[in-house]
Amino acid sequence: MQTEFELSTQGPGLYEFTSDVRDWLKPIARDGLLTLFVRHTSCSLLVQENADPDVQTDMRAFFERLVPPSNHPSMAYLRHTYEGPDDMPAHIKAALLPVSLAIPVTSGRPVLGTWQGIYLFEHRSAPHNRSVAAHFA
Repeated sequence: MQTEFELSTQGPGLYEFTSDVRDWLKPIARDGLLTLFVRHTSCSLLVQENADPDVQTDMRAFFERLVPPSNHPSMAYLRHTYEGPDDMPAHIKAALLPVSLAIPVTSGRPVLGTWQGIYLFEHRSAPHNRSVAAHFA
């Protein structure tokens, strides 16, 4: 089975879509493997803590510090800058983080830990519509 999840982002940050995944899997009610793949080169997918929102804030802050905008003096070596100071850093972050996830499913439920959620990690500054392809087998 396959579907796509459409997510609207409002700038950098982690956007949880665990409930969308659970809602899609629930009627399937089988065991298998869920594969998720984000169809963009400037965002990522993560399984991350969903209990404390400070985790998402800290993740965003860490990656902003690790890969600052291209107009930061430390990034002067970048050549791909014509799409804005957030674009090439977004591609670098997406290269460092996963763009696909494999999640086991038991009886139609993703096998996630108590505090785990599924997130799209948006790396661009402007709002975007993002598509995540899902395959269950």
